[in-house]
Amino acid sequence: MEAASINPIDWKIQKGMLRPFLPGKFPFTPVGDLAGEVVELGSGVTNFKPGDKVISISFPSGGGLAEYAVAPASLTVARPPEVSAVEGACLPAAGGSALQLLKLAGVSFDGTSGATGPKNALVTAASGGVGHYAVQLAKLAGLHVTATCGARNVDFVRGLGADEVLDYGTPEGAALRSPSSRRYDAVANCAAGVPWPALKAVLADDGGTVADVTPGVGAALTSILQKVTFAKKRLAPLMLAPRREEMEWLVGLARQGKLRTTVDSRYPLSRAQEAWAKSMEGHATGKIVVEMGGAE
Repeated sequence: MEAASINPIDWKIQKGMLRPFLPGKFPFTPVGDLAGEVVELGSGVTNFKPGDKVISISFPSGGGLAEYAVAPASLTVARPPEVSAVEGACLPAAGGSALQLLKLAGVSFDGTSGATGPKNALVTAASGGVGHYAVQLAKLAGLHVTATCGARNVDFVRGLGADEVLDYGTPEGAALRSPSSRRYDAVANCAAGVPWPALKAVLADDGGTVADVTPGVGAALTSILQKVTFAKKRLAPLMLAPRREEMEWLVGLARQGKLRTTVDSRYPLSRAQEAWAKSMEGHATGKIVVEMGGAE
């Protein structure tokens, strides 16, 4: 192991929020976003060799906060030299969630959306781990992006490429209103606790989708009801399903310099508990990383 990135899902498991499903058994070593060097291959694995630099996502098995980890071959991809271990460790869950959120909201990345696809996107919590990737990916897809964040991160989010940035501490920001009076046809909701009525109110009159990375208990029921009633304005809860081809695509963007990772803070493995606490506090700008060979 060279680096591991902590995500909110990791400490939500610790807090028992996913019981009785996770963790499956104890003892349990947390964190599923991994970057490291292959030292041994399991039976039947032929697409890697010892010494290869790789990134992987091991969820729900975890194992990342350790010097050695077992990575599933089906969700492991090569890490090119242009992408550091720290950058690579940040991509699987957060980058994957951002990509799948936008796809869930109807955004296309293959140039096929044409005149019918979303044009105006809203990204909430745009300075966070998922949000800062979502802003960049939405711009790569050619959308006009309005983003929300705290006052201290307005310039940072604008630097990611957002066309409009709202301070959520202002009345306009709290209401999610576009400064140019745009209505959104795609929303990547990366913030917790934003009520559906507030999001629905800013969707375009002819419809749009809110893809929610932190859906509440009622989100699934709301989504089902909207489907059976053919509602134009829809809420779509995200259940991340990691895909190797998407990981390879994200790594390719990072290698080309088209997708950048912002690291809020780095910690050595011996101080992993501090990284954990930092993540639980919230308000990190970008990602929080534990480096196995990091300085004390």
